[in-house]
Amino acid sequence: MQLFIDECLSPKMALELIEIGHYAVHPRNQGGKGEPDHAVLARATRENLVIVTENARDFRALVAREEIHPGIIIIPCTSREQSKAYLLSAIEYLAERGDPDDVMVNHVLEIEEDAQGGIAMKLYPLPAT
Repeated sequence: MQLFIDECLSPKMALELIEIGHYAVHPRNQGGKGEPDHAVLARATRENLVIVTENARDFRALVAREEIHPGIIIIPCTSREQSKAYLLSAIEYLAERGDPDDVMVNHVLEIEEDAQGGIAMKLYPLPAT
């Protein structure tokens, strides 16, 4: 699965993911700093990149209007290390359900922290079928 790490997250996260064998890009490492969300979505769709973001509301609204998109993973606002741990858990969760690229097409995976300090994952189609 190819990942676009949104600008709201650390560019170091993309570099750390690459070091452990994942494909990840970050706009600060690729000359795309400051792109509006609709441009990020257009790029992700064009390059088949799953967007990883903390910006749930804006990206949910954008993909709800798209006919097809590669998917969005929404993680809670937290530290870089915890964000990376959540993302790695999400990748494992998706792999258990098949090829993550296929599973994510036209889907959103939201990671939420629960009251006990654990996480819950919610995978749903968007736009709704």
